[in-house]
Amino acid sequence: MTTVTKAKPAPAPTQAFESAAAQAKEQVEGFVKAGQEQAAKTFEQTASVTKEQVEKLSAQLLKISAELQALNKANVEALIQSGSIATQGAEEFTREVSAYAQASFDKSVTTGKALLTAKSLKEVVDLQSEYVKASFDAFVAESSRLQGIGTRVATAALTPLKDRVSVTVSTLSKPIAA
Repeated sequence: MTTVTKAKPAPAPTQAFESAAAQAKEQVEGFVKAGQEQAAKTFEQTASVTKEQVEKLSAQLLKISAELQALNKANVEALIQSGSIATQGAEEFTREVSAYAQASFDKSVTTGKALLTAKSLKEVVDLQSEYVKASFDAFVAESSRLQGIGTRVATAALTPLKDRVSVTVSTLSKPIAA
């Protein structure tokens, strides 16, 4: 006996189309899901890197701000120190000028009294000549001394400022650390 096998009936065209559509839909959903997962992963990586960079930049800005505050504080302290030195120098200068004026006045009073008691014209001329010569010499010496005080005070008062300018230029000319 021979057996005859019956062939399976061919699937209906709509069933084949639905099956292909279902497979295509699955594939598209898989691609969409994979794309969404990749996009989410990329976004998370980008957000993480951005957060790290912002934190790093914030730390740098805080460090720079602290350095600038310290720099400005030191600059103000140097300005105060310079002003204090200049004030002390002005006081010294004023004391010296006052002492010179007092000594000069005393010398002129003494010479005036001597002139009033002079017994001859020659004695008057001699006293006057000595007074003028001594006054001129004292003036030249005092001017030179006051100039020295002024130079010393100016140099001392400007030194803290000069030093701060050097530090400030050095600090501000450094590149920002990455």
